[in-house]
Amino acid sequence: MTTLQQAQEEIRKQTTRRWFFKECGVGLGAIALRSLLGESAMAAAPDLNPLSPRKPHHAARAKRVIYLFMAGAPSHLELFDNKPELAKFNGTLPPPELLQGYRAAFINPSSKLLGPKFKFSRHGKSGAELSELLPHLSGVADEIAVVRSMHTDAFNHAPGQIFMNTGSQQFGRPSLGAWTTYGLGSESKDLPAYVVFSTGSKGTSGGASNWGCGFLPSYYQGVPFRNTGDPVLYLSNPRGVDKEMQRDSLDAIRKLNEKHLGVMGDPEIATRINSYEMAYRMQTSAPELMDISNEPKSMLELYGAEPGKTSFASSCLLARRMIERGVRFVQIFHEAWDQHGNLVKDLRKNCRDTDRASAALVKDLKDRGLLEDTLVVWGGEFGRTPMVQGGDDGRDHHPNCFSMWLAGGGVKPGITWGESDDFGFNATKDRVHVHDLHATLLHLLGIDHLKLTYRFQGRDFRLTDVHGEVVKSLMA
Repeated sequence: MTTLQQAQEEIRKQTTRRWFFKECGVGLGAIALRSLLGESAMAAAPDLNPLSPRKPHHAARAKRVIYLFMAGAPSHLELFDNKPELAKFNGTLPPPELLQGYRAAFINPSSKLLGPKFKFSRHGKSGAELSELLPHLSGVADEIAVVRSMHTDAFNHAPGQIFMNTGSQQFGRPSLGAWTTYGLGSESKDLPAYVVFSTGSKGTSGGASNWGCGFLPSYYQGVPFRNTGDPVLYLSNPRGVDKEMQRDSLDAIRKLNEKHLGVMGDPEIATRINSYEMAYRMQTSAPELMDISNEPKSMLELYGAEPGKTSFASSCLLARRMIERGVRFVQIFHEAWDQHGNLVKDLRKNCRDTDRASAALVKDLKDRGLLEDTLVVWGGEFGRTPMVQGGDDGRDHHPNCFSMWLAGGGVKPGITWGESDDFGFNATKDRVHVHDLHATLLHLLGIDHLKLTYRFQGRDFRLTDVHGEVVKSLMA
């Protein structure tokens, strides 16, 4: 009998006739809730660690993920997708046939075309064409796969970010990180399975739904960490509480919770037990983890990280330290890319803040032998329009075409995949939808996206819903 079957059998044992009649007194809502929990394939049972490592569906190329989420939507036309024709027709109206059925977020779709603001050149043996704004990424061009043919269903930030992270524009669905930890568990006993950083000028438009667990048990959700001080608020003991007192209190609380879990079988009780114990262990493991001052000076310089200073660079370095300690999924949200105006100035700043550390992460992982089974993902929720907004220095939201890059974890290095039209308006060749991306990432992790399901409200849900094709040409 598999671990999954054992969990299901244990929950069935907990649903006794005595329990049923007791809950009837509380009301029909409690009966319905318990019915749903009883159907949950991964519902927690006593003495079963819900985050213990689990075998994938097939041989995995990647064991872990670091997702660099560029919230706000970077302009593919200034960074990854060079369009000489767009420069040639700068200041003219787009062809009418290009705009048929097109809906922009804010601008009039017939606004004038805006040529790329920065130069491109080729790099590495692969000849990858990258912007002058990405000098450090250019140095690892042969390690990455640039996807120029991404497209999505959403064209505003909150639904776009939630869609990119959960496969749905609606709130309440599990995130990619939650699905990953649900499918594979974690190899770390002292740190959360899924850790989140936020380093931009503001929080994400989609909020905590971007890393939430939706209807999955909450031990699969992302745990936000801070770059300085206690990584999680209130991790340190208050005055007057020593380690012995804390341990005695936790032991007593655990016994009460385990007794309650044995009666109810509610996975959220297991979540509570797990979180208390994880917090206790993190009091020792987290301070050592977060102290990057013990990294060699050369490593700090490689990333551009400064001890004690919150930054995207520090988060990238911490992400590497975390996956070395068994964390399954690390996601860094950098909300800074919404350039409706000030395109040139803000893109320069954003790339200064992120390019060096992103490239350093790829190089560092490779030097340590970790890149081959660590999947690195870089990208935002959609692209930007070829048409101008804000005078001559801005671009609107654009779902029809955008670019991302992947590295490591079984991804074919040194390739540029997919094409867009001459204006970077539509993805035209080897198109990759968000659902296809999710299916591919899960496949690299050894997970069949068709089989990773969770029963909720009477039907089986999955990350890709009823969509998604694995892009095998992106695989090494």
